[in-house]
Amino acid sequence: MKKKFSPSFKFKVALEALKEQKTISELASHFEVHPNQIRTWKNELKANGGELFKDKREKENKNS
Repeated sequence: MKKKFSPSFKFKVALEALKEQKTISELASHFEVHPNQIRTWKNELKANGGELFKDKREKENKNS
């Protein structure tokens, strides 16, 4: 059965991975997630993290 993870959980795990205070293996054991999944979430956060702080007003003006 496939596990479903919330976006906040994924963010939390990816952020911990970015901190590099623990190895991916240690994080995988702690959060009970496969190491490859943590790497994927970490890479997604690195690639798309800038979107978190994007000005939402720009998007609203383009839709008008």
